[in-house]
Amino acid sequence: MATVVDYSHVLNQLTAAGFRSLYYNSGAFGFEQGIEAEIIGWIGPRDPSIRDQAQAWTYPLQEPFPPNLARLLCLAWCKSLPGNLWLMPKSHWAYELDFGNRDWLPEVLNAISINSADLQKLTNAAAIQFTPDDTEELEYFTRALMDKLQGSDFAAVFPAHGTVATLHHHKQIWWQTNSPKIALELKTLGASAQSTQSSSS
Repeated sequence: MATVVDYSHVLNQLTAAGFRSLYYNSGAFGFEQGIEAEIIGWIGPRDPSIRDQAQAWTYPLQEPFPPNLARLLCLAWCKSLPGNLWLMPKSHWAYELDFGNRDWLPEVLNAISINSADLQKLTNAAAIQFTPDDTEELEYFTRALMDKLQGSDFAAVFPAHGTVATLHHHKQIWWQTNSPKIALELKTLGASAQSTQSSSS
């Protein structure tokens, strides 16, 4: 069952793992300066806002985008990033539940047994922790985010693996990792999804 991890613990763990907070009390984390990281993007609808130089990092997927992205995230987690996963807003919970995505997010949180009323009080990005037994819950939650997010992004963080992913409201997942092995596996998954979906279309 998914649980909530206090933000102070999240911040301490991610700082120790070589990440830095990009905004106070937020779920936006990046690598400390001097740490080289590869970027990989799994892309849903065509997005002209992606810079030309970043196109080489992308793997466009086929429709339906939300379930394909959610399934691929879970596959990457199980195959390449074993252990617990932390998912959090890149803003904070009070903003998301009072303004950003209040029309649908409480229902989705409650469906994975997370009390949205408790999170609504938080002006920080306490993490929802998914264990390896929570794959179905993560896929459901990610699919909802990819389908319904408007103007906000979420982060999936794998502190034990030097890897963070942005779940972007344009129906995209952008990975950053300091592990060449994980980067290669994420690229392979993206390319495989392209090939499989193209052959079935």
